[in-house]
Amino acid sequence: MLPPLDLRDVSEKLSSHLRPWHRSFQFWVRAIDIYTGYKAFQVRASFEKDVQKQEAMWERQHELAADKIYAMCTDLGGFFLKIAQILGKPDLAPAAWVRKLVTLCDQAPATPFHTVKIVLEKELGQSVDDMFERFDMEPLGSASIGQVHKARLRGDKNDVVVKVQHPGVQDLMMTDIHNLQAFALYMQKTDIKFDLYSVTKEMEKQIGYEFDFIREAGAMERIRKFLYENNKRTPVLVPRVIPDMVSRRVLVMEYIDGIPILNLGDEIAKRGINPGGKAAAAAKQKILKSLTLAYGQMILKSGFFHADPHPGNILICKGSEVALLDYGQVKDLPEQLRLGYASLVLAIADSDPTRASESYRWELGIDTLSKCENEQQEMLRLAETMFDTKLPPGVVMLQPFSEGSSIKKIAVKAFPEELFSVLRTVHLLRGLSVGLGINYSCAEQWRTIAEEALYHAGRSKGKDANPRARRRGLIKRLFWRDK
Repeated sequence: MLPPLDLRDVSEKLSSHLRPWHRSFQFWVRAIDIYTGYKAFQVRASFEKDVQKQEAMWERQHELAADKIYAMCTDLGGFFLKIAQILGKPDLAPAAWVRKLVTLCDQAPATPFHTVKIVLEKELGQSVDDMFERFDMEPLGSASIGQVHKARLRGDKNDVVVKVQHPGVQDLMMTDIHNLQAFALYMQKTDIKFDLYSVTKEMEKQIGYEFDFIREAGAMERIRKFLYENNKRTPVLVPRVIPDMVSRRVLVMEYIDGIPILNLGDEIAKRGINPGGKAAAAAKQKILKSLTLAYGQMILKSGFFHADPHPGNILICKGSEVALLDYGQVKDLPEQLRLGYASLVLAIADSDPTRASESYRWELGIDTLSKCENEQQEMLRLAETMFDTKLPPGVVMLQPFSEGSSIKKIAVKAFPEELFSVLRTVHLLRGLSVGLGINYSCAEQWRTIAEEALYHAGRSKGKDANPRARRRGLIKRLFWRDK
């Protein structure tokens, strides 16, 4: 006799099988709607000759698109929350997009506590009550990969953070990124002369790593050790991993008390500090200086760096100390790219178009096609747009794909996938600097670190050959001379 048919089980399996197809359909319907909306609008806007009226028309179009992008990211969640983090940057995306998308940090739907409890006990091999004296059922935050809970281990006086992966999230995120890759291929063949596909391939590789919390724990400890050993006082705080409490889907670490950087303005006002005064400006400068120094050392000196400095991963602690969280996305740059980027940093800092062109094509392997007469100068402008945080005078938002931009004049045919993490990190730092109201060049601040990296590799010449002899003078320079 056949066993009775469990209709609920059949329904759940069918739903699980069809869910990726449903997500793909939802993505393409919405992406095509947003894309065709902009293409149709471009035609309408071309008939308006009044510049102010045209700008107002664009603002309305951006607001309409922002609502649609927000709805797509909210409804689909998962990988699209990461897309929101990338797009919602005040230096690059339209202001209407930023206003909408910046609120999506750590707003993924939370996994219910009873499911979290099952994952914890399965992964760590003990009951929650045996492991923890206290465990907050409500998460501190929920992101695309997992969520974090505050807890206290039995026999301990200090709080910890418990990171738990959302069940079934990996398959859905891989579906999402494969759809994005297809869209990127179309966009680079039609509208944007940039190797977007390689960028999305690197995203696929990096996001794939995020599902292994054992790897994340190792990366966190490696970066923590590097920063503590290379500084008298570490520029950023890195949480300590709790030994023997790590698995592929669970990670227990030290709790660091602080406020999200997005709440910094509210916190300054709450303390009665003038947001436009000297005390607030000094605190913001200290925060950005700490992050810049940490990333300069990680990228140029080590090559192994935290590759996801979006606002949701940055806490501000007492005394304007900075804590850097979430080491799911880290990058280990090959030696050739690390040193090639160090050379490009010096080219940008020195405004050297010849060196910038050489670094781009020969050292970093970025394949470009020139469409202009003043090729080397445009190559320098492209390097500054892609790999520096400084905005030109009077510019509050870069528009890299607008007519007349360096990317239009110097088409990027092929872009090394492994360099995307550096590109994304610099752009996120630029977004933070714009949000804090500070315009500065990370290339200029990283000059000494870049010189030392090349010097120790035996690749420095002339004025770069003895960076230690110049350090004292460089330290005396004002860090914020380009505010």
